[in-house]
Amino acid sequence: MSNETTERKQILLIYNPNSGSGMFIRHLDNIIEVFQNAGYLVTPVRGSRNPILDYVFENMDQKRYRQIIIAGGDGTINTVINAMMRHNIDLPIAIFPSGTANDFAYYLGLPHDFAGMVEVALSDNIMPTDIAKVNDKYFINVAAMGTLVDVSQKTDPNLKNTIGVMAYYLKGMTEVTNLHPIKIKLTSEEYTGEEEMYFMVIMNGCSAGGFKRISPDADATDGLLDVMLFRKMPFHEMAPLFFNVLYGNHTENKNVLYFQTNELFLETEEDVSTDVDGEKGEKFPLKFTVLSKRVRLFVPESVNHCNRGDGKCITLTD
Repeated sequence: MSNETTERKQILLIYNPNSGSGMFIRHLDNIIEVFQNAGYLVTPVRGSRNPILDYVFENMDQKRYRQIIIAGGDGTINTVINAMMRHNIDLPIAIFPSGTANDFAYYLGLPHDFAGMVEVALSDNIMPTDIAKVNDKYFINVAAMGTLVDVSQKTDPNLKNTIGVMAYYLKGMTEVTNLHPIKIKLTSEEYTGEEEMYFMVIMNGCSAGGFKRISPDADATDGLLDVMLFRKMPFHEMAPLFFNVLYGNHTENKNVLYFQTNELFLETEEDVSTDVDGEKGEKFPLKFTVLSKRVRLFVPESVNHCNRGDGKCITLTD
């Protein structure tokens, strides 16, 4: 056995104690026990937005670690990945989806039970995965902008923990009356033009805000982002579009601009809310780029790929 293999007996576990209903905390000791029985020393870190993650990554010896486990929702994943990128941490990541919105975990087809999560984390099934960058911030699943995109930030955390993703829908309904068109200019190799939009999403994964098929053709390994702009439209056309989004067939709707790109520049003269993986995003203008296969994720042997129903999956050999 090589020295490198012998040394990689530590696991960094970063968890958000406030994610979801706090169920992860109740399983924390059992999870640590399973990894210890497998021969690994787990170092748990209570994740937050304070400088603790910077301190941990500044002082860690990567050669001693097998992996990083992130337990939480999309926002927790985003916080950890940004800290990893700041400190050039290149360790494979296992995601334990325990938040209100686990959109990227859904995309990967990760199990919902902790025994299944541990099994994936202890496997050797690793998939190189794209991440995106908008200005100075990285994201793994979605960046959004427009009238409705700050819904997750406005939603009562206690309500999210009680009724889950339905809280986003309820809050979103109260915000519909605030919709107003925003003039925006898009510049990319695939499409350049000016549009009037209500909101738009830039997707790496397929699911956002609990809408499972908002980007049904997304592939987080193809080096491309899926851009979807929802144009200004009469209110009576919104309900049909909503159902199109639920079923994942909205990309052909006349009120939706859709294309894929590896670089995009957005400009507007308005003060527009932005959101990155459920957290407050960057200010305009926005420059998007893709870092192809920049992170490595532990995944099931066959990746979900949005449950498209056509049998298409991303596999570890793609």
